[in-house]
Amino acid sequence: MTLRLILMRHAKSDWSEPGQDDFDRRLNDRGRRAAPLVGRWLADKGHIPEIALVSAARRTVETWDLVAEAFPTVQAKVLKSLYLAGPDAMLRLLRQKRQSSVLVLAHNPGIGECASLLARTPPQHARFDDYPTGATTVLDFDAETWSDVGWHSGSVRDFMVPRDVN
Repeated sequence: MTLRLILMRHAKSDWSEPGQDDFDRRLNDRGRRAAPLVGRWLADKGHIPEIALVSAARRTVETWDLVAEAFPTVQAKVLKSLYLAGPDAMLRLLRQKRQSSVLVLAHNPGIGECASLLARTPPQHARFDDYPTGATTVLDFDAETWSDVGWHSGSVRDFMVPRDVN
């Protein structure tokens, strides 16, 4: 059986409000333009998750709302535990899922580190290592359940940053 994981960093956020709590930052105009492009790219490639696990931070929820326009029937679970989560926490959460295709939408450095640790071989893309806003990796795993998935066991099927599809 093949399991599919989509790891996405939130779109570009707004830093213009001094003193604003990081958790409450919203997307900026560039982020609001980029997020739907990522969703359409995923849908056009056939990378449609069965469930999305989304950090509860405002910018990730806003990103999901715009990405999900491309596949409105996909249900999302908004989780405070994904806010600034590291790769180990993401993998533990993933191992609890029964769906064969899962999207995780979270923050750096955790989401980029998770993509790097799960990929058997990184993609040949100049931006993979710094995992900029909107970066999205699609990995396939030859596994029966998410409990069988470990580090360096995923095959990268796709990787993009929003500038790739502008």
